[in-house]
Amino acid sequence: MAKRVLILLDGLVRTSLLYVQAARALNLHPIILSSDPDQYDYLAAESIEAIRVDTDDLDALISECSRLGASYDIAGITCAGDSFYATVGKLCRYFDLPGPNAASIERCCDKFSQRQLLAEAGVSIPAYRLATDAADAKSSAAEIGLPVIVKPAVGIGSSGVRLCRDVDELTEHTTHLLGGGHIWRSSPRILVEEFAQGPQYGANTMGNAVIAIGSAEYGPPPHFVYREWNVPAQLTDYARESIADVSLSCLRALGLGWGPTNIELRWTKRGPVVIEVNPRLAGGPTTRLVQLAYGVDLATQHIKLAIGDECDLRIRHSHTAAARFLVADRDGILQRIDGDGRAAAISGVAEVRMYAEPNTPIVRKGDARDCIGHVIATSPSHDRTKAILQRAIDLIDWSITPFPAVGEHE
Repeated sequence: MAKRVLILLDGLVRTSLLYVQAARALNLHPIILSSDPDQYDYLAAESIEAIRVDTDDLDALISECSRLGASYDIAGITCAGDSFYATVGKLCRYFDLPGPNAASIERCCDKFSQRQLLAEAGVSIPAYRLATDAADAKSSAAEIGLPVIVKPAVGIGSSGVRLCRDVDELTEHTTHLLGGGHIWRSSPRILVEEFAQGPQYGANTMGNAVIAIGSAEYGPPPHFVYREWNVPAQLTDYARESIADVSLSCLRALGLGWGPTNIELRWTKRGPVVIEVNPRLAGGPTTRLVQLAYGVDLATQHIKLAIGDECDLRIRHSHTAAARFLVADRDGILQRIDGDGRAAAISGVAEVRMYAEPNTPIVRKGDARDCIGHVIATSPSHDRTKAILQRAIDLIDWSITPFPAVGEHE
């Protein structure tokens, strides 16, 4: 009998490992198709098969999957991110496998199209305008009113997202995005949006079910780098129901009733305002937090959907879980990291993970790439979880030495 395989397209690197581990637990053989397999630094340690293929070329992917199908039983095809999730949908349709609607994913991943569809459905969103040059951005900001959020119309991980508080910051950031400071996967288009102010929340869904609602904290503006995530969020029954209702409205408006979605919102003076809908599991450790808090492994359940099995979304317990990110505070060379082993040994600490090794160059981007690690803690109560997390964080120390000045010799 041919070995059953799960084909994984390029995705969020750290989340892809969750899918690999979940696939193996389901007795599936994971194979990664990637244009750059070297980005998955855990391949050798996990003995994962990876094949280099142009993931922007649908015909090349069909050819590779057909070749694999001659030797294996392809149980399913999926992806841990949204950059290639529409391609997953096309492959699933070609090979008659369960998968997402490619057209819905493509519309959702274009943030301007997403905004239009949500607005048409009456979902509360920030005021927004589309800009293709600095003049457009300036006039859009004047219409909306400063401060504004300026970001690429297509992108992930808060890359290129910035709060612009005055015209000078707006001009500077627009010039940066359009002048070569940002890598565009499509034609350069910028969204200028109202700055919706209020606490940040995230709803994690599978199919048409809201599984968990978490709360987030950012570092200082003008960037939006996560510092902490908590699951579940501390909410009133009214707020929880409001966020769940608007999340389901987003799914209906965008045609996303299959697979995972995470929806970012802010609670403002007018209630929940949708910042972004992502047709995938949340990045970073959020999936792990949901599992610790409720006993629901979203990566496993997504794979079950992808291979045609029935998923099980029953909540098994009710704990709290929190993640704190370790964020680089300067550019330079990461010389050392101390205390992570002691932090991991604390009762209630579920995970300590470092993303960077000593002697790694650090160049901050103002997005998720500035994080050099995270710590996860869990317990039956919110306050206890926060105390465990703080105790662990206090044990970890690192040093970053500045880059040598130009012309400076050792």
